[in-house]
Amino acid sequence: MKCASFVAENIQNLRIAVIGDVMLDRYCYGEVKRISPEAPVPVNRVKKTESLPGGAANVASNLANLGCRVYIGGVTGDDDNRKILEDLLSKEKIDFSGLIKSRQRFTITKMRILGERQQMLRLDFEEVCDLYPEEADAIKQWLLDLIEKGLDGIAVSDYAKGVCSDVFCQWVIRMAEVHKIPILIDPKGPHWEKYEGCTFITPNLKEMCDAAGQTVPNEDGPVLQIAQMARDRYRIKNVVVTRGEKGMTLVGGKRTVIHCPASALEVYDASGAGNTAAAVLLAAAAGELPLLEAVYMANRAAGIVVGKAGAYPIHRDELLQDLLEEERKLGYGFRPLSWKEIAELAQIWRRSGEKIVFTSGCFDILHAGHVSYLEKAAKLGKHLIVGLNSDDSVRQLKGEAWPLIPELDRARVLASLACVDAVVIFHEDTPARLIKMIRPDILVQSADFRSNQVAGREYAGKVETIESEDGYSTTGLVDRIANLIKKGKL
Repeated sequence: MKCASFVAENIQNLRIAVIGDVMLDRYCYGEVKRISPEAPVPVNRVKKTESLPGGAANVASNLANLGCRVYIGGVTGDDDNRKILEDLLSKEKIDFSGLIKSRQRFTITKMRILGERQQMLRLDFEEVCDLYPEEADAIKQWLLDLIEKGLDGIAVSDYAKGVCSDVFCQWVIRMAEVHKIPILIDPKGPHWEKYEGCTFITPNLKEMCDAAGQTVPNEDGPVLQIAQMARDRYRIKNVVVTRGEKGMTLVGGKRTVIHCPASALEVYDASGAGNTAAAVLLAAAAGELPLLEAVYMANRAAGIVVGKAGAYPIHRDELLQDLLEEERKLGYGFRPLSWKEIAELAQIWRRSGEKIVFTSGCFDILHAGHVSYLEKAAKLGKHLIVGLNSDDSVRQLKGEAWPLIPELDRARVLASLACVDAVVIFHEDTPARLIKMIRPDILVQSADFRSNQVAGREYAGKVETIESEDGYSTTGLVDRIANLIKKGKL
């Protein structure tokens, strides 16, 4: 799978525009211990308030936290909530030059009251109003300017608050089609004529049923049938239905059907999961990942955020960690990680306060002595990273006859060991440059080396040496085989 390497290495290069109904989500967290003497209602003693980007801004937040360069277009009021929203977008480095400020409206705000982790009440401050002609013209010009500079994807987030009118949506879809930019629609309402011709549409099951005009059970066959009908009727390239505990289903061209089961172990708060799935799906499509991997990655991301409180945006580091861990469970963990992947993973572990151990070697013909050495190294910390000399590096050190086992095969065997968390290949004579990127807490080397001879020691917290097991040597093993051959015993 390409998902992990894409998240580690390429996702930050994407430029994505998000257009739609922008909101501010506000949360009041408190505790409830009594009933009001004024009326039979619970009294919530507020302990904390929080503001987050909502609506289309939540989609933008997800993309920004994935590392994409994000530009948002829409309309808000000229009020205090707009200022709060600007501060939030600025912190996430989202360009809001396409967010039109209007004195004729106010910023849509949703306030949620929570007591003991449960939502008690939601207050919506909104005024549903289509874009005025001058607002629509300003957003159109903003998008055309972005397209001219280069865009990799467009997301349209419709909450039926007025920005995504029929005419405006069709204009955006036409521009995307003309310039061959993938466009994803997060729909609202039963009338999908305005979404005709888009690349992706991401309804939940209820929205899919509303658009189909019929209610079907959350089963593969019925969901597939109504999704295919909608795809044909509205000329949509890919219909992706988010199905809660059943995961996601994609219906695409050439009879493409992908069912991806849900990955969440525990659902704490499903709000925002659809936005996360849409953001990750669009990023994957913009990065030209295969559809199967794009849906898989979007589903994994949604599974992460439903375990969080509120409209929590997915973060690139936690998605990368999840993808790598899942690769290992699925049997793909034998592959060596790229330098960028291992650097990202090391940062995640370090931020979690987990001790990182690094060691390196050729590990040609893995034997019990190697395994014993690695097991001892792993006990010094939480995670063991093994730097593996490439084939060229081994030849430079040992001669043209080496290695006996190719680098990818050596990496696969090493990564299969329970004590090894990750394997990364380096091509230099020493792993010093790799160690500089990882900056491990502990650098482990064989006791055959003095600590001042260990390459990269200046980039590690400290150096530890481990005694080699007597009687184990790759060279000795090769010599023994050669002697047996000479004696005609092999």
